[in-house]
Amino acid sequence: MLLKYFYDEKLAQASYLVGCVATGEALVVDPARHVTPYLAAAEKEGLRITHVTETHIHADFVSGSRELAAATGATIYLSDMGDADWKYAYADDPNVLLVRDGDSWKVGNVKIDVLHTPGHTPEHIAFQITDTAGADKPIGIFTGDFLFVGDVGRPDLLEEAAGLVGTKEVGARQQFATVERFKKLPDYLQIWPGHGAGSACGKALGAIPSTTLGYEKLFNPAFQWDEEEPFVEWLLADQPEAPTYFAQMKKVNKVGPALLRSLPSPTNFDRSTLDGIIEDGGQVFDLRNRGQFAANHAPGTVNVPADNTGLATYMGWLVDYERPVYVLLPSIDSEREILRDLRSIGIDYVPGYFSPDVLTHRTQALPVVTARELAKRLPQNGLLIVDVRGKTEYTEKHIVGARHIPLGYLARQLESLPKDRTIVTQCASGYRSQIAASLLQAAGFDNAISLNEGEECWTRFLPTEQGS
Repeated sequence: MLLKYFYDEKLAQASYLVGCVATGEALVVDPARHVTPYLAAAEKEGLRITHVTETHIHADFVSGSRELAAATGATIYLSDMGDADWKYAYADDPNVLLVRDGDSWKVGNVKIDVLHTPGHTPEHIAFQITDTAGADKPIGIFTGDFLFVGDVGRPDLLEEAAGLVGTKEVGARQQFATVERFKKLPDYLQIWPGHGAGSACGKALGAIPSTTLGYEKLFNPAFQWDEEEPFVEWLLADQPEAPTYFAQMKKVNKVGPALLRSLPSPTNFDRSTLDGIIEDGGQVFDLRNRGQFAANHAPGTVNVPADNTGLATYMGWLVDYERPVYVLLPSIDSEREILRDLRSIGIDYVPGYFSPDVLTHRTQALPVVTARELAKRLPQNGLLIVDVRGKTEYTEKHIVGARHIPLGYLARQLESLPKDRTIVTQCASGYRSQIAASLLQAAGFDNAISLNEGEECWTRFLPTEQGS
C-alpha cells in the first residue's frame, strides 16, 4: 500500500492518495478543487486514480471530487447517511455510488470500510483502511472533520453561519456518541485528519499532520469526558466565529461544484472599466501588499493582500457571492494562482481582473498609524478604536475602550459606526486591520485609519485589559 499526503496551507486542508502498487489502482480522499497535484503524484507512482471519496459535505472549501472524477473517469463514493437535508443532489450521476455505515469496497488489495461518524455534520463518514495484502487488521482511519490532532470537529457551523437554529446541540450530542464509539477501537490505529491548525472547523487543532487513536485517547480533551452533558457544554463553548461563506460552501458541495472547464476565463480590463465598475457599486478587491495599497489605490476598492495565507478565507468573509467579483492583481503573472485561490472557496463569478499599471490617476492613500503615535492621539475626544480580531483574542487582551467587531462581521455593522469620528482599526498583526480600514474607507468613512503594527507593539504603548 502507498499513502501520499497533500496539504493546502491556505485552507489548512488535508487530502490523501491511497494506492495499491500491485494493481496500480488508487483512491483519493477529500480532494481539493485543484486536482493537478493528485494527477501528478499518481503518474509519478505509476497509479491510476480509479476511486474518489469524501468524508462529508464540506463547508470550508469546494470539493474536488467531481473535478477529479471528470479528469480520470474514477467512481465517486458519497455518504448516504444524512437525512433529506444532507443528501448530495448529484447522487444520481452515473459515476456516483452511495455508501452507508458498514459498507466496504476495495482499491486493489486495499480494503475501505465505512464508519458513520456524525457530529460535525449528520452525514459525516470516516474510512477505515486495511492493506489485505499483508494484514488482516486495519492500519488507520481517514477521519475527515470528525477527529483532528488534539480536537474534534465543531457541530455549530450551520447554526452560526446560516442560522439553522437547533442544529448545534444535536450535533454535539452526536459527536459525543461518535467519540464513545472510537474509544472502543484499537489504540494502534493511525488517524489521518482532514484539517490542521488554522482551520475554522475546530477550536484547537494541532499542527502535526497525523496521530494515533491511542494518543488522542490520552491527550485529546474530547476523549476525557464520560458523560454527555459536560461534553456538550465543553464542545460548544469558545468556538471561533463561523465564517459566513461556510453556508455557501455547503450549498455548492451539496448541489455539486461546477467543473472548472465550464467556467469562463476572466478578462484583463483597463482603468476606464475599473472606474465604471466602482461607480456602479461593483466589488473590487485590491490584492497588492499593505504598503502598496496604503500608498495609492483606486477609491472604492478593498485591500486583501495576497501575500498572506489567509487570502481565500478573508475573501470568503467579504465577498457577495451573488455579484461579480473583480480583483486588482499584485502582479500580472499572478493571475493563475489568484484565480485558483478564489475558486477554491467557490468565487467563480470573476469576469475580469486588473493589473497594477491601471493605477496611473485618481488614486488615494490609506492613512496608517503606529502604536506610539496612537498612544499620543488617544486622549483626543472622538477617536474610536475598533478591534477586528476574533472573540477569543479580544477576551484574552484588548486595548482599553476598544470596540470589538470581528472583521467578518464589520460590513454588516457599518450603520452602527459614526462617520464623523476618526476610526482606528486594530488587530494582532496589522493585516486584518488594514482590510478593515480599507473596507471602511470604501464605504465612505473618510477618517478611517489602520494601526499597522501588531500586538507586541500596541501592548507596549497602549493600556490593555482582559475580559469581554
